[in-house]
Amino acid sequence: MEKSKTAVLLTEGSIWRKMIAFAIPIFLGNLFQQLYNTADSLIVGNFVGSEALAAVSSSGNLIFLMVGFFNGISLGAGVVIARYYGAKKYELVEKAVHTLVAFGLVAGVVLTVIGMTFTPHILRLMGTPEDVLPNSIVYFRVYFAGSLGFVMYNIFVGILQSVGDSRHPLVYLIISSLLNVVLDLLFVAGFEMGVGGAAFATILSQFVSAALCLVRLLREKNAYRVVPSKIRFHGSMLMQIISNGLPAGVQNSIIALANVVVQSNINVFGADAMAGCGSYAKIEGFGFLPITCFSMALTTFISQNLGAKKYDRAKRGAVFGIICSITMAELIGIAINFFAPWLIRLFNDEAQVIQYGVAQARTVTLFYFLLAFSHCLAGIFRGAGRSIVPMLVMMLCWCVIRITYITVAVKLVPEIGTVFWAYPITWCLSSVIFLIYFLKADWIHAFERKQRPEGGLDTRL
Repeated sequence: MEKSKTAVLLTEGSIWRKMIAFAIPIFLGNLFQQLYNTADSLIVGNFVGSEALAAVSSSGNLIFLMVGFFNGISLGAGVVIARYYGAKKYELVEKAVHTLVAFGLVAGVVLTVIGMTFTPHILRLMGTPEDVLPNSIVYFRVYFAGSLGFVMYNIFVGILQSVGDSRHPLVYLIISSLLNVVLDLLFVAGFEMGVGGAAFATILSQFVSAALCLVRLLREKNAYRVVPSKIRFHGSMLMQIISNGLPAGVQNSIIALANVVVQSNINVFGADAMAGCGSYAKIEGFGFLPITCFSMALTTFISQNLGAKKYDRAKRGAVFGIICSITMAELIGIAINFFAPWLIRLFNDEAQVIQYGVAQARTVTLFYFLLAFSHCLAGIFRGAGRSIVPMLVMMLCWCVIRITYITVAVKLVPEIGTVFWAYPITWCLSSVIFLIYFLKADWIHAFERKQRPEGGLDTRL
């Protein structure tokens, strides 16, 4: 097996240097991904208007509802690949890679059909205002027509990151992000194609990034190389991928459903509330950057080190990643809290839109450290093959309790601020539960005891 120049084996060397070196490209990649997602809202809000901005900027929860399940499966596959890569079981790495690619091709087609068919019905169930609904339907239908592009992009990035290559996905994302901005300006400002043009620019850019990742994997000379003739489902490997990814997929979909309920309650307050809160959501994505990058880095780090049976190293890396993530997230949260009025004004300068966006920012940003902690612990447990733990905790706190709170509290205090508090309250609850489990459960040595000889992954509590 030829040694890769881009893949990083996280089982050797300085923990903090290896993790930071792996996390920084993910951070920068997420930064450009957020710029990529924000470009649509910025350009539409300034060139089309507040109703179109409401249609585009409120899209995140519905999109995540549709794609979250498949991304969760991809995440589970990344755990499997990282575990075998850390254990140097390269034949199993090859099977996992090609099974995952086959899954992605099928998932992309399925998501296209579901998204284009059911988007209008879901938007109406969400209580989307009539003045926003036509633009929303156009945006989502065009967006989901390109489902194959963003599903395969996430699949390919998952493969590269699972073997420690976070640099190439960053380069490809920078290219596609810049392309997206250029196409947004061309289609929306130049050709006046409205929200449909913004969605079209996004899916074209996503296909470009997926193609760049694919070319990289086709040219790779290691076990994770993609060989078209080998793309097929391997039964036992598919079962491992699903057993590790299904909890994350279900978790993503259920949480997204809860957030759709939250969005539905925001929609009741009209287009200005949708535009303001949607604008904040785009800004909030920047606050989530250290959260997502360290969560993903921790999953790969834990997976590789447990695969290599370096249990103490895995535990020390977990503590380091948690501290880094919550510190950076809180600093960004404080900055967003202070600069919120100016940041919201970048999207739209209508006073009511700004007021709604600032109100949400001032409610939730100081609690980013709780979200960071929950995501890091979830990443650690997934890396240890215990993905059912974050699934149960997040379903309970971020779905059941969040929806219950919204249902009861909004009736008692029918103000939009009541809706905003759904997030800090449920972040706090999940953090407490995760902390108790992290301190009480012997999760690393449980992996050591239950690891099957053939390399199978344990997903039990």
